[in-house]
Amino acid sequence: MKITNYATIADKYDNNQYRVDEIRHDNDLKRYFDQNNKTEYRVLDLSCGTGLYLQQQVNHYKEMNVHWSGLDLSKQMLKKAEEKLDHVTLTKADAHNMPYSDESFDYISNNYAFHHYKDKGKVLNEIHRVLNSGGIYKLHNIAIHDMPKWWIYHYFPTAYYEDLKRFWTKDVIFNELSQREFEVNMKIEYKMQEIKVADYLHYVKNRDISILTLISDTDYEEGLEKMKYDLKNNPNKTIVNDFAEIFCVAKK
Repeated sequence: MKITNYATIADKYDNNQYRVDEIRHDNDLKRYFDQNNKTEYRVLDLSCGTGLYLQQQVNHYKEMNVHWSGLDLSKQMLKKAEEKLDHVTLTKADAHNMPYSDESFDYISNNYAFHHYKDKGKVLNEIHRVLNSGGIYKLHNIAIHDMPKWWIYHYFPTAYYEDLKRFWTKDVIFNELSQREFEVNMKIEYKMQEIKVADYLHYVKNRDISILTLISDTDYEEGLEKMKYDLKNNPNKTIVNDFAEIFCVAKK
Protein backbone atom coordinates (compact mmCIF):
# COMPACT_ATOMS: atom_id res chain seq x y z
CA MET A 1 0.00 0.00 0.00
CA LYS A 2 1.37 3.38 -1.03
CA ILE A 3 1.37 6.32 1.39
CA THR A 4 0.59 9.92 0.46
CA ASN A 5 3.38 12.38 1.17
CA TYR A 6 1.41 15.34 2.48
CA ALA A 7 4.53 17.48 2.70
CA THR A 8 4.30 17.84 -1.07
CA ILE A 9 0.69 19.04 -1.14
CA ALA A 10 0.24 20.91 2.16
CA ASP A 11 0.71 24.35 0.58
CA LYS A 12 -2.00 23.72 -2.04
CA TYR A 13 -4.33 21.49 -0.02
CA ASP A 14 -6.78 24.27 0.85
CA ASN A 15 -6.82 25.49 -2.77
CA ASN A 16 -9.40 22.79 -3.48
CA GLN A 17 -12.57 24.83 -2.94
CA TYR A 18 -14.74 21.72 -2.97
CA ARG A 19 -12.80 20.42 0.02
CA VAL A 20 -13.27 23.71 1.86
CA ASP A 21 -16.97 24.05 1.03
CA GLU A 22 -17.73 20.42 1.92
CA ILE A 23 -16.96 20.87 5.60
CA ARG A 24 -20.01 21.68 7.71
CA HIS A 25 -20.73 21.73 11.42
CA ASP A 26 -20.90 18.21 12.80
CA ASN A 27 -24.48 17.30 13.74
CA ASP A 28 -23.33 14.09 15.40
CA LEU A 29 -21.10 16.15 17.66
CA LYS A 30 -24.05 18.38 18.51
CA ARG A 31 -26.10 15.28 19.28
CA TYR A 32 -23.39 14.13 21.67
CA PHE A 33 -23.39 17.52 23.39
CA ASP A 34 -27.19 17.45 23.68
CA GLN A 35 -27.28 13.93 25.12
CA ASN A 36 -24.34 14.28 27.52
CA ASN A 37 -24.46 17.12 30.02
CA LYS A 38 -20.87 17.84 31.05
CA THR A 39 -19.04 20.85 32.36
CA GLU A 40 -16.29 20.28 29.79
CA TYR A 41 -15.92 18.22 26.64
CA ARG A 42 -12.74 16.88 25.08
CA VAL A 43 -12.80 16.48 21.29
CA LEU A 44 -10.04 15.09 19.07
CA ASP A 45 -9.86 15.46 15.31
CA LEU A 46 -7.71 12.50 14.31
CA SER A 47 -5.53 13.17 11.26
CA CYS A 48 -6.70 16.77 11.32
CA GLY A 49 -4.71 17.91 8.28
CA THR A 50 -4.87 21.66 7.74
CA GLY A 51 -7.58 22.06 10.36
CA LEU A 52 -10.61 22.59 8.12
CA TYR A 53 -12.93 20.44 10.25
CA LEU A 54 -11.71 21.94 13.51
CA GLN A 55 -12.08 25.47 12.20
CA GLN A 56 -15.73 24.88 11.40
CA GLN A 57 -16.52 23.23 14.74
CA VAL A 58 -14.63 25.72 16.91
CA ASN A 59 -16.45 28.61 15.24
CA HIS A 60 -19.85 26.90 15.39
CA TYR A 61 -19.73 25.67 19.00
CA LYS A 62 -18.25 28.74 20.64
CA GLU A 63 -20.82 28.60 23.43
CA MET A 64 -19.68 25.13 24.48
CA ASN A 65 -16.85 24.48 26.92
CA VAL A 66 -14.74 22.28 24.68
CA HIS A 67 -11.06 21.41 24.80
CA TRP A 68 -10.25 20.93 21.11
CA SER A 69 -7.33 18.80 19.95
CA GLY A 70 -5.92 17.82 16.59
CA LEU A 71 -3.40 15.13 15.73
CA ASP A 72 -1.56 14.68 12.46
CA LEU A 73 1.69 13.10 11.30
CA SER A 74 2.56 15.86 8.83
CA LYS A 75 4.26 18.91 10.29
CA GLN A 76 3.55 20.80 7.07
CA MET A 77 -0.19 20.16 7.37
CA LEU A 78 -0.14 21.11 11.05
CA LYS A 79 1.64 24.34 10.19
CA LYS A 80 -1.31 25.23 7.95
CA ALA A 81 -3.71 24.29 10.75
CA GLU A 82 -1.88 26.56 13.19
CA GLU A 83 -2.44 29.50 10.85
CA LYS A 84 -6.22 29.18 11.07
CA LEU A 85 -6.81 27.82 14.59
CA ASP A 86 -6.70 29.44 18.01
CA HIS A 87 -7.20 27.69 21.34
CA VAL A 88 -6.67 24.25 19.80
CA THR A 89 -4.01 21.80 20.98
CA LEU A 90 -2.24 20.44 17.89
CA THR A 91 0.05 17.43 18.15
CA LYS A 92 2.41 15.88 15.62
CA ALA A 93 2.12 12.15 16.18
CA ASP A 94 1.22 8.83 14.58
CA ALA A 95 -2.36 7.57 14.81
CA HIS A 96 -0.93 4.08 15.37
CA ASN A 97 0.63 5.22 18.65
CA MET A 98 -1.19 8.22 20.08
CA PRO A 99 0.52 10.16 22.89
CA TYR A 100 -2.61 10.30 25.04
CA SER A 101 -3.56 8.54 28.24
CA ASP A 102 -6.44 6.06 28.35
CA GLU A 103 -9.93 7.55 28.09
CA SER A 104 -8.76 11.05 27.19
CA PHE A 105 -11.56 12.06 24.81
CA ASP A 106 -15.34 12.17 24.64
CA TYR A 107 -15.53 12.42 20.85
CA ILE A 108 -13.08 11.53 18.07
CA SER A 109 -13.69 12.65 14.51
CA ASN A 110 -11.79 11.03 11.64
CA ASN A 111 -12.44 12.62 8.26
CA TYR A 112 -11.15 11.30 4.91
CA ALA A 113 -8.15 9.71 6.60
CA PHE A 114 -8.83 6.11 7.61
CA HIS A 115 -7.64 4.68 4.29
CA HIS A 116 -4.19 6.17 4.85
CA TYR A 117 -3.40 4.00 7.88
CA LYS A 118 -1.13 1.04 7.21
CA ASP A 119 -2.33 -0.97 10.21
CA LYS A 120 -5.98 0.00 10.51
CA GLY A 121 -6.65 -2.51 13.26
CA LYS A 122 -3.95 -0.99 15.44
CA VAL A 123 -5.40 2.48 14.90
CA LEU A 124 -8.84 1.24 15.95
CA ASN A 125 -7.27 -0.23 19.08
CA GLU A 126 -5.74 3.15 19.85
CA ILE A 127 -9.05 4.92 19.23
CA HIS A 128 -10.78 2.51 21.61
CA ARG A 129 -8.07 3.08 24.22
CA VAL A 130 -8.13 6.90 24.24
CA LEU A 131 -11.93 7.19 23.99
CA ASN A 132 -14.03 7.51 27.12
CA SER A 133 -16.67 4.92 27.94
CA GLY A 134 -19.81 6.14 26.21
CA GLY A 135 -17.71 8.26 23.87
CA ILE A 136 -18.17 8.51 20.12
CA TYR A 137 -15.80 7.71 17.27
CA LYS A 138 -17.04 9.12 13.96
CA LEU A 139 -15.47 7.91 10.74
CA HIS A 140 -16.33 9.89 7.60
CA ASN A 141 -14.86 8.88 4.26
CA ILE A 142 -15.62 8.21 0.63
CA ALA A 143 -16.96 4.70 -0.04
CA ILE A 144 -14.99 3.71 -3.12
CA HIS A 145 -16.58 0.27 -3.50
CA ASP A 146 -19.93 1.99 -4.11
CA MET A 147 -18.66 4.53 -6.65
CA PRO A 148 -16.85 2.78 -9.53
CA LYS A 149 -17.94 5.55 -11.94
CA TRP A 150 -16.26 8.33 -9.98
CA TRP A 151 -14.76 10.87 -12.38
CA ILE A 152 -11.28 10.19 -10.99
CA TYR A 153 -11.53 6.53 -11.95
CA HIS A 154 -12.96 7.46 -15.36
CA TYR A 155 -9.85 9.41 -16.33
CA PHE A 156 -7.31 7.65 -14.10
CA PRO A 157 -8.28 3.95 -14.05
CA THR A 158 -5.15 2.84 -12.20
CA ALA A 159 -6.29 5.02 -9.29
CA TYR A 160 -9.15 2.61 -8.63
CA TYR A 161 -6.81 -0.35 -8.20
CA GLU A 162 -4.57 1.64 -5.87
CA ASP A 163 -7.59 2.61 -3.80
CA LEU A 164 -8.70 -1.02 -3.50
CA LYS A 165 -5.46 -1.61 -1.59
CA ARG A 166 -6.12 1.29 0.77
CA PHE A 167 -9.85 1.19 1.57
CA TRP A 168 -11.72 -1.31 3.72
CA THR A 169 -15.21 -2.24 2.59
CA LYS A 170 -18.09 -1.06 4.74
CA ASP A 171 -18.63 -4.63 5.95
CA VAL A 172 -15.06 -4.88 7.20
CA ILE A 173 -15.29 -1.52 8.95
CA PHE A 174 -18.55 -2.53 10.62
CA ASN A 175 -17.19 -5.91 11.72
CA GLU A 176 -13.87 -4.58 13.00
CA LEU A 177 -15.58 -1.94 15.11
CA SER A 178 -18.17 -4.42 16.38
CA GLN A 179 -15.44 -6.86 17.40
CA ARG A 180 -13.98 -4.10 19.57
CA GLU A 181 -17.38 -3.81 21.26
CA PHE A 182 -18.40 -0.56 19.64
CA GLU A 183 -22.08 0.04 19.04
CA VAL A 184 -22.02 0.85 15.33
CA ASN A 185 -24.44 2.93 13.27
CA MET A 186 -23.41 3.22 9.64
CA LYS A 187 -24.97 4.82 6.58
CA ILE A 188 -23.89 5.36 2.99
CA GLU A 189 -24.99 8.45 1.11
CA TYR A 190 -24.92 7.94 -2.65
CA LYS A 191 -25.62 10.11 -5.64
CA MET A 192 -25.29 9.78 -9.40
CA GLN A 193 -25.29 12.82 -11.61
CA GLU A 194 -24.02 14.21 -14.88
CA ILE A 195 -21.05 16.52 -14.35
CA LYS A 196 -19.17 18.94 -16.57
CA VAL A 197 -15.58 17.80 -17.05
CA ALA A 198 -14.40 21.41 -17.23
CA ASP A 199 -15.43 21.93 -13.60
CA TYR A 200 -12.88 19.34 -12.45
CA LEU A 201 -9.84 20.11 -14.57
CA HIS A 202 -8.48 22.55 -11.96
CA TYR A 203 -8.46 19.84 -9.29
CA VAL A 204 -6.41 17.57 -11.53
CA LYS A 205 -3.92 20.30 -12.37
CA ASN A 206 -3.60 21.11 -8.67
CA ARG A 207 -2.90 17.37 -7.99
CA ASP A 208 -3.81 17.74 -4.34
CA ILE A 209 -6.19 14.74 -4.28
CA SER A 210 -4.22 12.04 -2.47
CA ILE A 211 -4.82 9.23 -4.96
CA LEU A 212 -3.47 11.37 -7.81
CA THR A 213 -0.16 11.62 -5.94
CA LEU A 214 0.08 7.82 -5.71
CA ILE A 215 -0.39 6.85 -9.35
CA SER A 216 2.61 7.10 -11.66
CA ASP A 217 3.45 10.37 -13.35
CA THR A 218 2.81 8.65 -16.67
CA ASP A 219 -0.71 7.58 -15.65
CA TYR A 220 -1.38 11.03 -14.24
CA GLU A 221 -0.24 12.80 -17.41
CA GLU A 222 -2.25 10.42 -19.61
CA GLY A 223 -5.42 11.12 -17.64
CA LEU A 224 -4.82 14.85 -17.67
CA GLU A 225 -4.25 14.83 -21.42
CA LYS A 226 -7.41 12.78 -21.93
CA MET A 227 -9.42 15.41 -20.03
CA LYS A 228 -7.85 18.21 -22.08
CA TYR A 229 -8.54 16.32 -25.30
CA ASP A 230 -12.19 15.80 -24.39
CA LEU A 231 -12.59 19.48 -23.55
CA LYS A 232 -10.83 20.60 -26.71
CA ASN A 233 -13.31 18.61 -28.78
CA ASN A 234 -16.27 19.59 -26.63
CA PRO A 235 -15.88 22.37 -24.03
CA ASN A 236 -19.23 21.32 -22.56
CA LYS A 237 -18.27 17.65 -22.27
CA THR A 238 -20.17 15.80 -19.54
CA ILE A 239 -19.82 12.35 -18.01
CA VAL A 240 -21.94 10.32 -15.60
CA ASN A 241 -20.36 10.47 -12.16
CA ASP A 242 -21.27 8.59 -9.00
CA PHE A 243 -20.15 9.44 -5.50
CA ALA A 244 -20.66 7.73 -2.17
CA GLU A 245 -19.77 8.72 1.38
CA ILE A 246 -19.70 6.57 4.49
CA PHE A 247 -20.76 8.00 7.84
CA CYS A 248 -19.99 5.64 10.68
CA VAL A 249 -20.84 6.61 14.26
CA ALA A 250 -19.44 4.13 16.78
CA LYS A 251 -20.19 4.36 20.50
CA LYS A 252 -17.79 2.81 22.98
